[in-house]
Amino acid sequence: MKRIIIPLILFLLVFSQPLFSRSNKGPVPGASRIELYRELIEGKSVAVVANQTSMCGQNHLVDNLVSIGIDIKVIFSPEHGFRNMADAGETIENGKDPNTGITLTSLYGKHMKPTPDDLKGLDVVLFDIQDVGTRFYTYLSTLHYILEACAENNVKCIVLDRPNPNGFYCDGNILDTAYSSFVGLHPVPVVYGMTIGEYARMINGEGWLKGAISCDLTVIKCRNYDHKTYYSLPVKPSPNLPNQNSVYLYPSICFFEGTNLSLGRGTSFPFQVFGSPELTDRGFSFTPESVPGAKNPPLLGVKCYGTDLRDAMTRKLVPGKEINLDWLISAYNEYPDKAKFFIPYFDVLAGGPVLREQIQKGMTSKQIHESWKEGLDKFAKIREKYLLYK
Repeated sequence: MKRIIIPLILFLLVFSQPLFSRSNKGPVPGASRIELYRELIEGKSVAVVANQTSMCGQNHLVDNLVSIGIDIKVIFSPEHGFRNMADAGETIENGKDPNTGITLTSLYGKHMKPTPDDLKGLDVVLFDIQDVGTRFYTYLSTLHYILEACAENNVKCIVLDRPNPNGFYCDGNILDTAYSSFVGLHPVPVVYGMTIGEYARMINGEGWLKGAISCDLTVIKCRNYDHKTYYSLPVKPSPNLPNQNSVYLYPSICFFEGTNLSLGRGTSFPFQVFGSPELTDRGFSFTPESVPGAKNPPLLGVKCYGTDLRDAMTRKLVPGKEINLDWLISAYNEYPDKAKFFIPYFDVLAGGPVLREQIQKGMTSKQIHESWKEGLDKFAKIREKYLLYK
């Protein structure tokens, strides 16, 4: 009798709630719409590109797929790892997922792109990672290399789309491809106003993969989403974007990563402040410490004076429809030694030297935004071809 009752109880506990959310309230990510892609993966050898954001309601996508018998051969993880988040830039080791025992392969560091051996015997790769809608977020580069590897090895790629929390506007300079890097591979603006599924279609359609090859790509659309939607992330996308306020501020203040200022890494409010010991004390200060997610932050242990943007949403400074350059320009103007304000990484992050040179010349935020208009107009015509949520 016990042999019957115990499995029955376990079955009820696992399946008493739907594995894949079917809510009609608010945006529903593609991962939760299993009815649209189950036939594409059943009976196939599958790889999943995922991290802690790959959730279907309260359940992780990988756990759900295993529970319905999908044959997952390998999990590929991006920067920051799979289930547990590591520091920015921290090396992630290969291994096994402790929950499922599935082989775990890191796509960060020296191994950014799956090799033919990584993809050997696979029929399909599922990509399900939450983006935040900015060019320098490295999950886009992981997407690029997944598409490229799949195209080269004749493996189908399915992108399970997710809403873009900054998907309601486009702004910024167009990246100069001479400065392509893992924090910006493509000639797009800083904020491109596309979901990661739409972005995948653009990479594929514009011939941006090596040799202009094309991937066998399917995008599983979100439900109840369009580009007027202000989507609040249910799971923080990386260690130093802990809340919606930081996600909205990110496109504007990430540029400080290319300066000698701190963005609050090593505090409880990263990407919601900026400061330096070289700035004037106006009543706000913070001191970066070694913490999980920021073990060795910039200006570790140094008291920084600067600007507090923790209430940016309350003050309606964000969300907005353009990048705020005033914070960067004012900090540069106040910094006593202008020659030490920028570091070489700034030009990489900004997709070229032009923005740095404009600030050094004393151009205003309005003048810089006007210089972006031609590039944004050209990009709008490219973007339009790949939109799924018009």
